[in-house]
Amino acid sequence: MSMNGELVLENHKKYNLQSWSKQAEINPIAMEKADGIYMWDYEGNRYTDMSSQLVNLNVGHGNKVIVDAIKEQADKFCFMSPGYAVESRGTLAKMIVELMPDNFKDGKVFFTNGGADANENAIKIARMYTGRKKIMSRYRSYHGSTFGAGNATGEPRRFPLEPGVPGFVHFFDPYVYREAIRFESEEEATKFYLAKLEEQIIYEGTDQIAAILMETITGSNGVIIPPKGYLPGVRKLCDKYGIVMICDEVMAGWGRTGKMFAFENFDVKPDLVSFAKGVTCGYVQLGGVAVSGKIAHYFDHNTLMCGLTYSGHPLACAAGVACVNYYKDAEILKNVEKVGTVLGEYLEDLKSSHPCVGDVRYIGLFSSIELVKDKETREALVPFGQDPEGIMSKIIGMLKARRFMTYSHENMIIIAPPLIITEDQLREEMDKVDEVLTEVDKLYL
Repeated sequence: MSMNGELVLENHKKYNLQSWSKQAEINPIAMEKADGIYMWDYEGNRYTDMSSQLVNLNVGHGNKVIVDAIKEQADKFCFMSPGYAVESRGTLAKMIVELMPDNFKDGKVFFTNGGADANENAIKIARMYTGRKKIMSRYRSYHGSTFGAGNATGEPRRFPLEPGVPGFVHFFDPYVYREAIRFESEEEATKFYLAKLEEQIIYEGTDQIAAILMETITGSNGVIIPPKGYLPGVRKLCDKYGIVMICDEVMAGWGRTGKMFAFENFDVKPDLVSFAKGVTCGYVQLGGVAVSGKIAHYFDHNTLMCGLTYSGHPLACAAGVACVNYYKDAEILKNVEKVGTVLGEYLEDLKSSHPCVGDVRYIGLFSSIELVKDKETREALVPFGQDPEGIMSKIIGMLKARRFMTYSHENMIIIAPPLIITEDQLREEMDKVDEVLTEVDKLYL
C-alpha cells in the first residue's frame, strides 16, 4: 500500500509516543525523502537540516558509502552475538582505539546501542575499576535518559527519575557568561571553577569518587565551551585523587568541533570516552566506550560485568567502519574548519546587531545562540526550566516556516548543521536566522 503524507502523519500521531512532548500538541512534518543537508515532505517542499537531526547526522542524508556497507554486511549476515568474532566489529574497534590518545595504547572498546547506554557502561566500568561508588557530573549536562545516565544528567530531564540513585553528585559548569562574578580572563575563571570543584571533591570524600563524567563541550544545554586550562585542570584533580576522567563525546565527537574528538582541542587525555551519534551518523544506531590501556588491562583478570544483546551489532559496525573512513576520505575536518570559520563570523555579526542575542558560542560546526531580554542584565528570554508562553517554540516555528529545521533548549537556539554543508548553503540558511531574530527583537524585547 502506497502511503501519502496525510496517512503517515495520522499513523504517527495515533500510534507513536513522541519523546519530550505533550502528545496532544505535536504536529510533525511527514518526510518522504532526504539527501545531503535537505529533506522533502510529501508535497515536495524542501527543508534544510540545520541541527543534523539530533546532532548525529554528521555526513548528511543518503551517504551511499555507508548504505552500501550496510547492504554488503546484510548479504553476509545481519546479526551475530557479542561472543563471536566479527570482521566489522573488530575492525571498527581497532579504528577507534587508533584515534585515541597514547594512553589508549592497548586500549579496547565496549560497544553499546547508543549514547545513554554508553554512559551507563562507562559509569559501571569506572566503579568496577576503582572500587568506588560516587559519580560526579555537571548540572548543565545531558548524558541520556536511562536510569544511570539520567541520574548523571543535571538538567530538568532528570526529574522524572527522582528520587534518584544514591551516589550521583552534581557540580556547576564553567559557564562564564552566566556567572555572577565577572572574570578578567579565562584563566581567572578556570582558577575559580577548579577551586570550587576540588572543594566539593574533598567534601564528598576523596576516596569515594569513582569518576568525573563531563560532556567535553556541554551540548544541548548551550554549547558551553570550557575556559582555557579547565579540562587539563580537571585531569590533574582526577590524577591527584585517583578518579577516572570520563569524556562524554556522544554529541561533540566525530568531527563536530573540527577535531575528531572534542577533547583534542584542549590538550587532555581522558581515561574513558563515551561515544555514539556520529560514529554511524544514525544509519544504524551504535554507541560505545573507549577504554584506556590501563583500565583495559584491569579486566584481563577481572570480570567485566557489562553486557548487551546487541553490543557491536554487525550492521552497525559495518556502517561505522564506512563512516569513519568517509570522514578521512572526504576530508570532513577540513570542511568543518573552513565553513566553521564562516559560521563564527556570522554568529558574531548576529550578536552585535540584535538586542535579543546575549551570547553566541561556537567551535567548528557546533554552536548556540543565547537569547536574552536585556543584554546588560543578561536576563534570559525565558526562565530556566520554564517557558509558560511557549516563546522558544514560537521562535523555532518562525525558523520552521522558513524551512530552517533545528531545535531549542532553554533560551538557546542550537545550530549544528551536517559537516558536509558548503559555505554558500550556510550563508543561505543563516540569512533566515537573521530575519527571525529581527522579529524576536520586535516581539519580545
